[in-house]
Amino acid sequence: MKKITNPVLKGFNPDPSILRVGDDYYIATSTFEWFPGVQIYHSRDLINWKLIARPLNRVSQLDLKGVSSSEGVWAPCLSYDNGVFYLIYTIVKLWTYAGPRDLDNYLVTTTDIRGDWSEPIYLNSSGFDPSLFHDDDGRKWLVNQLWDHRQGKNKFAGIVLQEYSHKEKGLVGPITNIFKGTELGLVEAPHIYKRNGYYYLMTAEGGTTFKHAVTFARSRKLEGPYELHPQNPILTSWTGANLELQRAGHGSLVETQNGEWYMAHLCGRPLPNRGRCILGRETALQKMVWREDDWLYLEAGGNHPQVHVPAPDLEEVKWEEEPARDDFDTSNLNINYQTLRMPLGDEFYSLTERPGFLRLRGSGSLGSRFHQSFIARRQQAFCYTATTVVEFEPDTFQQMAGLTAYYDTNNFYYLHISWHEEKGKIIDIVKKDAGVFDEPISDKISIEGWERVYLRVEVDYHILQFSYSKDGKDWIKIGSSFDASILSDEYTVPNRFTGAFVGICCQDLSGQRRAADFDFFEYIER
Repeated sequence: MKKITNPVLKGFNPDPSILRVGDDYYIATSTFEWFPGVQIYHSRDLINWKLIARPLNRVSQLDLKGVSSSEGVWAPCLSYDNGVFYLIYTIVKLWTYAGPRDLDNYLVTTTDIRGDWSEPIYLNSSGFDPSLFHDDDGRKWLVNQLWDHRQGKNKFAGIVLQEYSHKEKGLVGPITNIFKGTELGLVEAPHIYKRNGYYYLMTAEGGTTFKHAVTFARSRKLEGPYELHPQNPILTSWTGANLELQRAGHGSLVETQNGEWYMAHLCGRPLPNRGRCILGRETALQKMVWREDDWLYLEAGGNHPQVHVPAPDLEEVKWEEEPARDDFDTSNLNINYQTLRMPLGDEFYSLTERPGFLRLRGSGSLGSRFHQSFIARRQQAFCYTATTVVEFEPDTFQQMAGLTAYYDTNNFYYLHISWHEEKGKIIDIVKKDAGVFDEPISDKISIEGWERVYLRVEVDYHILQFSYSKDGKDWIKIGSSFDASILSDEYTVPNRFTGAFVGICCQDLSGQRRAADFDFFEYIER
């Protein structure tokens, strides 16, 4: 029997929304402050998945300039009706555990999931995790979490329902709070499904940490009242401390062509004993079954997520593997790269000015919430090696270029080339740990006269080691090993929601926009 091996989307792919259209399956996941916004993956068999689109790829659709870490695009919902794909999502521009939040919900559409998506339609700002339900009478309904910022109130105030009018291109009619959640608390991530005369409401509760869970309720009426599943939560890792898949929650459902049901949900794979999830929140699939009582259950029984799950009886379609090395020989950046908050813009990068090289012109610092000359890809394995080579001639200490292992503006390691008044061109390391800036190498290393510098980072679970080379053959370790686990959600207080990246960048804090030329970038999982 063919098996699905979880997680199916590795490394920072949270809040999955799964959809089937004909024989094609799609999953949309959150991207937070990374641009372009929303990742959409494609599969024909639920086993093999390929990143095919990032629909929010224009500033007119997504302007994240100035947003803080873990703000930006939250919890997309992907749906389909009468030849049109619908994508609902939240843009968070102020996220705090206390007080008001700025939470704007939008809709974009397309008839070609790989093509251009529409300009956004504003929906509301009452809460996050919006979802669009297409009823069988043709009406469409938006549900979202309601945020109550007042002191003494439950911040997670329930799930609200309002009709969406295609004609009006907005929400119409009364707003109804249809579900206040269970004793688990922190109700969010609503999705509505209809089957055998019941409306089913799937939500997440417990908070997106180790107590996360999926809860289920149903009603004969869309507006409720909703009765709870007799075995809620229907999915959680909280009662299984030794499970490989932790943090299970935030689910969505799909029915196969053959009438089988699967749940996509987020999860995390921590270091031993519920340590930090250095790969961020990932996406897994569980096989589900409907029983005679018209309730949905895990086919495996209980409510714990499984690593190996029976796959549907579909022809397996494997995608061509992505090459480990990018020689920058094309006119467009590979889809696996993202930038922070904004697109790079032609004034800050080029793949054509020097064919076979990516040219980055220096801009803001790695701590900037506005513009950075920085491209990066997700860390998707516990152990990896990333290598690049750069040609860069700084003439001030304010100019830097190199290789970074990055979580957010407050947590990163950066191996880079810069300039020193006495030693000329140097290689150095800077790090930020919980916002504290440090230069761990006191004696700067001169590389004066080197035309090219090879840079490498090796990550082995929680150990991170930098090295450099003049020829790409003989490598010299630089600095001591570092703690890679600071590049994780659990390291920060309060928790964040993204994941570790590795990438290349260039800064020029003098404003001269000194350029660095990168000949290749290679990412190899071990």
